[in-house]
Amino acid sequence: MAPSELLYVRKCRAPICWDEVGEKTIRGPVLVHITNEIVAIAREHLKEAQSRQKSYADKHRRTLEFNVGDKVFLKVSPCRGVRRFGLKGKLSPRFIGPFEIFERISVKIYHMKKYLKRFSTVKKELCEERLFRL
Repeated sequence: MAPSELLYVRKCRAPICWDEVGEKTIRGPVLVHITNEIVAIAREHLKEAQSRQKSYADKHRRTLEFNVGDKVFLKVSPCRGVRRFGLKGKLSPRFIGPFEIFERISVKIYHMKKYLKRFSTVKKELCEERLFRL
């Protein structure tokens, strides 16, 4: 007896043999043909489910376009982002900014001014120009 039969008290249904549990299995090229048909049906079902989920997600999407002079926040990725509260970063900021859009290069690429404030009374506010992809 196989370990799965001992554990589940019935025969194991492997992906190679997708027939009913009590039926005799067909060996040879017919088995390969049947298995390929079943895999094709499974792929079709996955494509249908994926397109359905995509249509649900696309209902909540909207295109964002910004103009020169707009102020925007940038999303910080958790790996590269600002970590102020240890490794977990539960209280770390998720967005940084605001940044003013200085120039529009393309639909998704903007030239922005980044203002860095130093916590010193001697140094004034520094300005840096960088390219950010939104």
